[in-house]
Amino acid sequence: MQKIICGENCYKQIGDLLKQLNVKKYMLVCRPSFFKMGLNEYFADIETKAVYFTDFTVNPKYEEICVGVDLFRKEKCDAIVAVGGGSAIDVAKCIKAFVNLPNGEIYFKQKLVDNEIPLISVPTTAGTGSESTRFAVFYYNGEKESLAEEYWIPEYALLDHTLLYSLPEYQKKCTLLDALCQAIESWWSVNSNDESKQYAKTAVEKIINNYRAYIFENDPEAAKEIMLGSNYAGRAINITATTSAHAMSYKMTTLYGIPHGHAVGIGLAHIWEYMLNNPQNCSDKRGAEYLLKTFEDIANAMGCNSAAEAVEKYKGILKELDISGPKATSEEIGVLASSVNVGRLKNNPVALSEDVLYDLYLKITQR
Repeated sequence: MQKIICGENCYKQIGDLLKQLNVKKYMLVCRPSFFKMGLNEYFADIETKAVYFTDFTVNPKYEEICVGVDLFRKEKCDAIVAVGGGSAIDVAKCIKAFVNLPNGEIYFKQKLVDNEIPLISVPTTAGTGSESTRFAVFYYNGEKESLAEEYWIPEYALLDHTLLYSLPEYQKKCTLLDALCQAIESWWSVNSNDESKQYAKTAVEKIINNYRAYIFENDPEAAKEIMLGSNYAGRAINITATTSAHAMSYKMTTLYGIPHGHAVGIGLAHIWEYMLNNPQNCSDKRGAEYLLKTFEDIANAMGCNSAAEAVEKYKGILKELDISGPKATSEEIGVLASSVNVGRLKNNPVALSEDVLYDLYLKITQR
């Protein structure tokens, strides 16, 4: 069972946690931005020896993860601490999963087995919720790979909202949209249950009620609520996985270099609008009436009187945050439509054909 610790400067409990776990040497997985956040002074004072691994990109590549695996083995580390956004935490999960597998074969194509390597996560963005999920994402030969193992969920998640204060505004916007989309997608997912819907509801309410103060005022209390909202969204998708908005986002990230949250955010309104207008294509076994009621419940959490009003409110949020789609050629739209992982669409409550995807990408890319 994961232990979630919240509060100002709670990340400073890591030294004690490492002692409790009898760790001799740990790998600290972080991006170079870690050194600009003033965190290095604390970690330098921890008695347990650290091996830093920073050689990976925002959209981590399999080859970069392999470098981390080799370093972990070479240095004989016995624990991992991930400090950063979703990329750092996902890389840490993969290193944990791959480090005991034999060389010679592609790690993620082998059978993954549990191990006792402790993993502690400290998110420095409020977006992916990766600190509380079983998922990890990376890229192999330019294509997204997504793996899921229950034992990847970090033993500890330390939610320190003060780490959000120094984030650039655009990064705040993108990560916030990722969390909001995760919560909404989880809520309408065919895999939703009472627990996941409660997590999703809590996430939507916290994000909608606090995004302005968080983004534009750097308000500490709003940052605390957004950090919690992101975590609840992560816990929601840990049960349900994401749906079409995420499935449609990945190629936009690789094709246009758009950050993940931006790419997810620009698709959700058009997808929701399409599903709202086509309930007859409902693929959720609970039926179209249930789905429409779910849309209304999401709208209520957003402070709206109808799903149609909620879609318009969401579009207004994108405009307020100055988030818009890229310009695409007809050829690029065809590439986008054919790139969507069909498996991901099985979670979506309304069936989406490739023709529908093409039309949705037309709207997303503002043609």
